Amino acid sequence: MSVVIIINPVAGGARPSAADARVQIARDALNAAGEPGAVVVTERVGHGRELAARAVKDGARLVIAWGGDGTLNEVGSALAFTSAALGIVPAGSGNGLARELGVARHPADAIAQAVRATPRAIDVGEIDGRLFVNLAGIGFDAHVAAKFAIPGRRRGALGYADLTARALASYVPLDYRIHTGGKVRNTRAMLLTLANSAQYGNGARIAPGARVDDGLLDLVVFEERSRFATVCALPHLFNGTVANVRGCRIDRLREVTIEADHPLTFHVDGEPAAGGTTLHGRVHPAALMVAIA
Repeated sequence: MSVVIIINPVAGGARPSAADARVQIARDALNAAGEPGAVVVTERVGHGRELAARAVKDGARLVIAWGGDGTLNEVGSALAFTSAALGIVPAGSGNGLARELGVARHPADAIAQAVRATPRAIDVGEIDGRLFVNLAGIGFDAHVAAKFAIPGRRRGALGYADLTARALASYVPLDYRIHTGGKVRNTRAMLLTLANSAQYGNGARIAPGARVDDGLLDLVVFEERSRFATVCALPHLFNGTVANVRGCRIDRLREVTIEADHPLTFHVDGEPAAGGTTLHGRVHPAALMVAIA
């Protein structure tokens, strides 16, 4: 099969019963494009990575991930450093990378877009040995990601927004030591984001100048002056002016080491992970092919 479509049936808060409808849309889109392909459905966390690796082994030229940022992370991680291209059908809570790349919102259109596209290379980030295609984060957003991943949580954008608002009331920032370019910077930060692309999703642009193909990551350090100031700064995430917020600094870099006195929770494309007291991040230039018209 030259094309494989991997569907997360519950992405974006959908019910498992939505799987059949998504599979039918995918098959119809492949038939309309005259493209031989297979459609498979994930059954558990990590399954998307396994299915994508199998598709590469079987010689697929294009693997389309239908889901949210977590599904893209699983599939994209398996495709990195191979000749197989990643296609995207956005179906998550934020869809940051899909929005940044201009992927069509309607599933059939997104599939048609991927099938006819000429693949191009984008960068891939890495932190603590975990690859990411859009963003990795330490601090507040990682804290929220860990809470959001708890089974039974309300899914979708509204569930994420509600959880974020609740977490703002109690989250305590940590002290970090940031090593880059032979220098050490000490900071007490609300969050640290390693951005391959510009946005979290839903229009929130945490790194307005980030580009997926510049061979660099944007490190966004958001220091907290007060919780009131942090809340007041939130609108800047949506209008591309976060760099103007007092206490926010953005640096472009190829690698960075971040230390703290306590083990760090971080996330890769919204998927939480537990790390040690030291995390190393770096960029892999042009490591992933994407099929975006």
